[in-house]
Order: sequence, then C-alpha cells, then structure tokens
Amino acid sequence: MKKYIGSLFLLGASLITMSAMAAEITVYKSPTCGCCKKWVSHLRDNGFTVVAHDVQSVVPYKIKNGVTQELASCHTATVNGYTIEGHVPASDIKRLLKEKPKITGLAVPGMPMGSPGMEGNRKDAYNVVSFDADGNLKVFSSY
Repeated sequence: MKKYIGSLFLLGASLITMSAMAAEITVYKSPTCGCCKKWVSHLRDNGFTVVAHDVQSVVPYKIKNGVTQELASCHTATVNGYTIEGHVPASDIKRLLKEKPKITGLAVPGMPMGSPGMEGNRKDAYNVVSFDADGNLKVFSSY
C-alpha cells in the first residue's frame, strides 16, 4: 500500500512538472539581440516549448502586457496568461505555473549579469519581481 501511494505521489508530481515544462512560451524580441537568443535557449534547455517572434520594437508588447518602464528589460514573453519580462530563470516560471498566483507576471528588470542569457565573467545580485495590474511589486526570488 505504501509503495502504491508513493507511486501515485511521484506520478502526480511528475504530471505537474510535465505540464509546466510542456507550456508554450511566446517571446517577443529583437532579431539582433544575442542575450534574448540565449534566454530562449535556456527555456528550451529546461523543457519549455518556445515560439520566438523577432520584432522591430518590443515596446507595444510591453504596453499590451502591463510592463512598466520600471520593470522593463530587452524581451517580453507570455505563458498561460502570464507575462514574463526579461531574464527570468526557467525555475521561477515553472514555480509560477505550478502555484498560479493572482498576478500579471514576473520580471527581472534591466539586464543583470549572471541571469539566464546574461552569463559572463561576473554574477550580479538580482531579484525576480512579481507584478500585478495595480502596480504592486513583490520579490518572487532573489539571486
């Protein structure tokens, strides 16, 4: 009986993980931005299906998805009704999709070194911030 219950628990956890990993993320980015391409690769490497759109300006997509200047980065994405702004780690997107909080989305403002897609010779401390339609911000994760 214990083995059966344990197996059901593992199956349930696997299905939750698989549903997050199977999520399709739509990314709007500049066709010439190398760090955007690296972030897309980071998502794919972590099991996400990514549809990337090269656009001349990402600003209309930011406005449409509630991204303020304070939250802005180089690319904007959407997944399962949420907005993802900037270099948000795949693990935080998976957590978002699992927990389903009542927020607009997640952002990594700016382009901090060491965040996914911005790997280099140093790592800056940065926060992943949740935001909502009323302008409320909250730290979701810290790195």
